[in-house]
Amino acid sequence: MMTNGLETSIPVEQTLASHEPDGKHSESKTTDHADGASASTDRASHDVAIETRQWPSKWLCTKRIVVFGIFPALALILAAGSGYLKWQVDSARQAETARVQSLQAATEATIAILSYHPDNADKELTAARDRLAEPFRDQYTKLITDVVVPGAKQKHISAIATVPAAASISATANEAVVLVFIDQSIVIGTDAPTSTSSTVRVTLNKERGRWLITQFDPV
Repeated sequence: MMTNGLETSIPVEQTLASHEPDGKHSESKTTDHADGASASTDRASHDVAIETRQWPSKWLCTKRIVVFGIFPALALILAAGSGYLKWQVDSARQAETARVQSLQAATEATIAILSYHPDNADKELTAARDRLAEPFRDQYTKLITDVVVPGAKQKHISAIATVPAAASISATANEAVVLVFIDQSIVIGTDAPTSTSSTVRVTLNKERGRWLITQFDPV
């Protein structure tokens, strides 16, 4: 620097000293930034470590929920479904068995209660009552005792019934309804036979393992 024609020099140390605070500030900022980055890295590493430690625990918790929650529920649903299907199959099988047995019982019983001969009517018709149950049994007993057996003996009446067809209307394990088609040939004394046809709705109940007629209603 030139002052009044004289050259005045500024020491280099003073010049450097005048810039020293800025240098320290810059270094401080750099250090702070480095420390912050290091702290952030440490926190991130710490969080990752925590997450890593927690992951097996969460996975095990989820596994327990699956094992102890979903699987038993699924097993219960499958068992219920299997039980329902088995019940359906068993019900269908029982209904089919009831249908076949009730058809046969209705056919045989109808033939038995409508067929007789004059010399043996009381024994034949009395034996037929074993195929019946209340309330039809009482009605039938009164009819054969008061009308059929006396008329058969006095007028030498004989009757032969056949069942050309029968159809199941409904059938469960213990009750069935059958539509029975009847042809009956009746002979009085020495007269020519006469034939009649009729249709009867037969209701049966299963009692002590046997299908018995409880109602016998002409249609």
